Amino acid sequence: MELEKIIPEADDFLPLLGTDHVEIIVGNAKQAAYYYMSAWGFQPLAYKGLENGSKESVSYAIRQDKITLVLTSPLEPGGDLNRHINEHGDGVKNVALWVDDATKSWEETTKRGAKSAFEPKTLQDTDGKVVLSGIHTYGETIHIFVERKDYNGTFMPGYTAWDPGYKPEPVGLKYIDHMVGNVGWGEMNTWCKFYAEVMGFAQIISFDDKDISTEYTALMSKVMSNGNGRIKFPINEPAEGRKKSQIEEYIDYYKGAGVQHLAVATDNIIETVTQLKDRGVDFLYVPENYYDDVIDRVGEIDEDLEPLKKLGILIDRDDEGYLLQLFTKPVLDRPTMFFEIIQRKGAQSFGKGNFKALFEAIEREQENRGTL
Repeated sequence: MELEKIIPEADDFLPLLGTDHVEIIVGNAKQAAYYYMSAWGFQPLAYKGLENGSKESVSYAIRQDKITLVLTSPLEPGGDLNRHINEHGDGVKNVALWVDDATKSWEETTKRGAKSAFEPKTLQDTDGKVVLSGIHTYGETIHIFVERKDYNGTFMPGYTAWDPGYKPEPVGLKYIDHMVGNVGWGEMNTWCKFYAEVMGFAQIISFDDKDISTEYTALMSKVMSNGNGRIKFPINEPAEGRKKSQIEEYIDYYKGAGVQHLAVATDNIIETVTQLKDRGVDFLYVPENYYDDVIDRVGEIDEDLEPLKKLGILIDRDDEGYLLQLFTKPVLDRPTMFFEIIQRKGAQSFGKGNFKALFEAIEREQENRGTL
């Protein structure tokens, strides 16, 4: 089924072609780039720093198939980048969306109530021009609109191609499936309304605390999608529980709302997760008894159950098909950002049947950290 048919409510005054890149502010961009290349199989793409005129910050752009990450660190004390790191730790700052017209995107969203981050500006070099504009969203997260139809360079003006000898093999990641935002108590509907009214998104799925709860913790979530289904933003908020939920833990350590996790797609989750584990990526532990009745619950699947069980991969089914998913532990020192690996075999949902197992796995980690 085409996603356009699933979300007919989405108003496409803001046509989005896909995710252009995600910029993460980090304490040490060189070492972060090494981690994502070595452990995650990203390839070197472009660099901006002292050598090409950037005096205040350094950025490494890395890419795997359609996923581009930009890792940025300050070069001087003080300033907004250092403040961001001091307050939040490493974290996503800019979610850049690929558009045909960055000026029109800024005009359409700001006239509908978006707070401007910066007005349209043009960056140029010998390879052409890129037009950028930006709006604020939850927490300190910014959506940057990127118009690059007149650019033929490696990444963006201001960057030079980065081609070191060290290039570990990719692990099979294809594109960003969805990106989840955690917001504070009572803020989920506010931000869902923002995406609906300001960006023309439609709500495609809603989960309340009856859907997403365990004996101890709960949350609520709504999934917002743009018209063509290429951009999906689930928005989570805490719900009352006996103990502190993962959303509260995130907000406590991130000091506010922010991007909780990036879900990255693969065509072969068994191969991808095997390689990631071999390279040192830590995943949540799923008890073996999860698999006792999983086939009864989800029906027949193409994969052999044993390697899924060995790797702890979760399985769920909806009316369109099934999906396979697994979540990393936080990839930072603070218990904030993590990744989800997902393989869709027709399913358009988000693993509702796995929520209890997933939350219990996260609670075990919270208990180890003393934050439950």
